[in-house]
Amino acid sequence: MPPQIPGPQGLRALTLCLRPAAKPRATSLQPFIQTANISRKEKKRRMKQDPYGWAQSQQRKAAGVKRQDELKKVRDEAWGSPIHGIPTPFVESFDSAGQAPFSTPPVDIDGNPAGEAHELPTSSELRNFLLNEAEIQDAISQSYILTKPQEATMRTSTDPVLEENERAEHERNHQKAVEALKRITDLHNGNAKDRRHTNIRRCIDTFGRHSTDHSLERPTPPPARGVEPIPKPERGGPDTGSSEVQIAILTAKIRGLALKLEGPKGHRDKNNKRSLRLMCHKRQRLLRYMEKKERGSGRWEYLIETLGLSPATWKEQITL
Repeated sequence: MPPQIPGPQGLRALTLCLRPAAKPRATSLQPFIQTANISRKEKKRRMKQDPYGWAQSQQRKAAGVKRQDELKKVRDEAWGSPIHGIPTPFVESFDSAGQAPFSTPPVDIDGNPAGEAHELPTSSELRNFLLNEAEIQDAISQSYILTKPQEATMRTSTDPVLEENERAEHERNHQKAVEALKRITDLHNGNAKDRRHTNIRRCIDTFGRHSTDHSLERPTPPPARGVEPIPKPERGGPDTGSSEVQIAILTAKIRGLALKLEGPKGHRDKNNKRSLRLMCHKRQRLLRYMEKKERGSGRWEYLIETLGLSPATWKEQITL
């Protein structure tokens, strides 16, 4: 390496070399002393010479900035949240497992409602312990027949008053049993795990291909030009493994966990925050796969509209 000789301050270092340089160094065109911004002086001059024109330009600038802020707000609302997306009535019904007919409006600092309640889709036929209303009514009718006192064959030796008392006692016990069964199977008395199982059943019934193939107009994406669609065999049971069902189940789990972390002490729960991040990333991978395979189909549009999945849930990077 050739030796360098220090020069005066403000000049480059002198390089002593006995052979010609392969590439001469470019001279610096930067001044040693930075001058003031000329545009700032020009603005001050215009402001003094033409105050009315200056005020008009400032008004145009303020209107442009305001319009940019409005457009940015619209884009941010359309982009949504990577966790909740854009909440829809179906997603809000996950909080009560489809049992509440109306939503719970938010409250302000004083506890007064800050909005109006709106209707939610319900699944009132579903009960706790993986039961439904039809199964419970069938069990009630069977138990009534089994516990009903039998009438005596010899009517001459029977006491009518005693039989009437037995029938009345049977009716009272049956009503108590029915009321107890309703309270036991009521989802309002269940915990978060019971509501999660019920929401999984609702997602399977709503987004399963065993129902959407018949309810949607064009469930599958349009075939390529010159390719004939291949008919698929009928399903033997409910669909539990398709991408849209798994995305809906993950959305229900993400909402329940996110609402818990948004509580007063949720910032301390590092373990559940990591679990929420993993579920959001898993849903993002499924959404990207489904967008590639099902884009343009009724399944994709129905999933996005019902669950309120915005671009923030599957595009770009998700950071929580």
